[in-house]
Amino acid sequence: MNKAEFRNKLASRLELPRYVSNDIIDACLEIISQSLQDGENITLQGFGSFSPWQQTERLGRNPRTGKGCMIAPRTSVKFKPGKYLLKKLNKN
Repeated sequence: MNKAEFRNKLASRLELPRYVSNDIIDACLEIISQSLQDGENITLQGFGSFSPWQQTERLGRNPRTGKGCMIAPRTSVKFKPGKYLLKKLNKN
């Protein structure tokens, strides 16, 4: 499902115009992005949690040439699914 399909499903479920549901999605994503950028963990009860983590500098390899190169450190995001999401996915 892409963002447009998600927007359409949200609009129909909440009986809102598509542009309003699009604004809601954009606002949610902006809040999540900004919080992660500030180093905060985000927990959505029953769904899961997002947490930023710092990847360290490491040695990588160019697959075409086989030559080694250093990969710069960067911030990434980990997602841990919640208990109820896992139950729903596994029908337990």
